[in-house]
Amino acid sequence: MELLPTIWFVAIAVLWTGYLFLEGFDLGVGMLMKLFARNNTDRRVLLNTIGPVWDGNEVWLLTAAGATFAAFPLWYASLFSALYLPLLCVLVALIFRAVAFEYRGKVDTERWRTTWDWAIAVGSFVAAFGIGAALALTTTGLPLNDNGDRSGGPFAWFSGYALLGGFGVVAFALVHALAFLALKTDGDVRLRARRWFVRLVPFAVLPMVAWMVSVQLLSGKPWTWGLVAAGVVAVALAWQLARGGSEGRAFAAIGAFVVFATASIFGAAFPVVIPSTINPEFNLTVSNASSSDYTLGLMSIVAAVGLPLVIAYQAWTYWVFRRRVSASHIPEAHGFLPAIAAKVLVGKEADTTTPLKPGA
Repeated sequence: MELLPTIWFVAIAVLWTGYLFLEGFDLGVGMLMKLFARNNTDRRVLLNTIGPVWDGNEVWLLTAAGATFAAFPLWYASLFSALYLPLLCVLVALIFRAVAFEYRGKVDTERWRTTWDWAIAVGSFVAAFGIGAALALTTTGLPLNDNGDRSGGPFAWFSGYALLGGFGVVAFALVHALAFLALKTDGDVRLRARRWFVRLVPFAVLPMVAWMVSVQLLSGKPWTWGLVAAGVVAVALAWQLARGGSEGRAFAAIGAFVVFATASIFGAAFPVVIPSTINPEFNLTVSNASSSDYTLGLMSIVAAVGLPLVIAYQAWTYWVFRRRVSASHIPEAHGFLPAIAAKVLVGKEADTTTPLKPGA
């Protein structure tokens, strides 16, 4: 097996692991805006826990997709063309979600806030489900022909594995978010998050565990089965720690679960990057789907410089915003007046000869 393609396969697996770990609780908090929060204050507390970090977390998605494009162009081409519709939905969901974060607090009305709350919740769900489905299909198989093109219609990708991966990531994101809220908030939100984490985590991880086991049955190795067992132990440990009130350790333990999960899944799939469900001879592997050694070598140099910088600035961001958030930190809601409108209003108030129009 060639060294550089193998290194970049591992690197892409690490990038996806980082994305699921960081964006997992981020997307989960978005879904909990409608599933968990009881009122506007609770929702503002939830938003403030991820407000400083959500856009930085998405860097891992962009980096994983970009690295796949550069290191394994055939992997990228086959995956993104075969899953054109679901990944387009993911893109639209992420756009609406990002806009909602910025627009939600601009107008102080219940209807306005509710609209954007739904945009955050639905956008988070669609993004989590779509990414989970895509990762499941790249490890279990797509109907690819000998040219790496999808055979069948636009929904030929739809299968039980897609549902398993999609719901696996959604369910994991929800409990990961509950563990994060128990760690990052105080007061009633903290207590309820910890209580619901203890109740749900044994069941919420089942779809992802089923995905792990499915991949092992298809192409598992002894050491990847060991990672599955380690993941189950990590979940049991997270449950026990949360019951005892060790919120930081519980969050780390449920994070360790997703690390073991992705390592077992990608490890079992290696060296195949996308299995073909039509004919095993059409499988894309790290050898036949990779770029040249020159390209991979140049990428390795850039990554050796850039990746530590990304990790450093993101770690610094989490350190700066490490304090807990509670309802007492949330100021009173108020409307937002754009700067240009404020200048116009000030000018009209200064000109006493020109009466203000009704509603101005």
